[in-house]
Amino acid sequence: MTTNPRALALKVAQVTQDAGKHALHDQINPQDFAEFEIPSTFRQLGSTIDKKLIAFIENRLNYLEPYDGMWRDRPEHAKPGDRFWCVGPIDGAINFRRNMSEWTITVSLFEFNDEGSAQPILGVVHAPALGLTYLAAEGQGAIRIRRTPIGEKRGKVLPSTTSSLTGSVVSFGMSHVPAESERAFNVLSKIAGKPADVKRIGPVSLDLCKVADGTYDAYFEPHLHRWDIPAVSAGTVVVRQAQGKVSRWNGKPIHWRSENDIVATNGPITDDLKPYLVNLAYPLQ
Repeated sequence: MTTNPRALALKVAQVTQDAGKHALHDQINPQDFAEFEIPSTFRQLGSTIDKKLIAFIENRLNYLEPYDGMWRDRPEHAKPGDRFWCVGPIDGAINFRRNMSEWTITVSLFEFNDEGSAQPILGVVHAPALGLTYLAAEGQGAIRIRRTPIGEKRGKVLPSTTSSLTGSVVSFGMSHVPAESERAFNVLSKIAGKPADVKRIGPVSLDLCKVADGTYDAYFEPHLHRWDIPAVSAGTVVVRQAQGKVSRWNGKPIHWRSENDIVATNGPITDDLKPYLVNLAYPLQ
């Protein structure tokens, strides 16, 4: 990477913020949400809004760091050092459509390592309606940019220090697919009485970032799909660079070409939460 990683992340953040202005305008002044649907395949875009959003961001990325393509078109095998931008549709489509503020625009950058495995090394999560932008790059830590009445406020992102599931604040995600949601509720029933509070707002990218900045102590969601990879990868970089932990429920690394059960924690709470997830982990690829 020829450009300083943090400088590149800041440039990408500016791109997402510019794109966010257009998306927020579409939410506040909707023309037609009839075609704004939940994607059913990784390659399907949710709406005309998504198509415009992704085209805008990808065009702007062309003027930044040289890269080898887009993640959706990446080859099965690539050379070490090959990099692919991953631009997602709006994460939190239901929230967007229902005029809620919790939805995001996400961008990540994948790089193939010496073992031939592609891993996200840069992530940006921008929530236009909340005036929040999270960005992180490998080895550079994580930053939150918050819009205030007197201008932008930037600060380092750090997770909470809560050491036990008891008294913690936990967030969870769920699918519109009944069998997948049932697993989330099974976990909730088993941990009931331990957390001080349990939140369900979404979307996944924002939930991950809220673990990174200490709003939540942990977050879990079963069976995130391939079309969730842009959001998960961007949020994962933020959590990891903030020194939080992200993995599948069974403790294995995230599979970036498949479905995943995701859990993110501040670190200390991991051992307390893990037993409730391992027994319900789905044998995903």
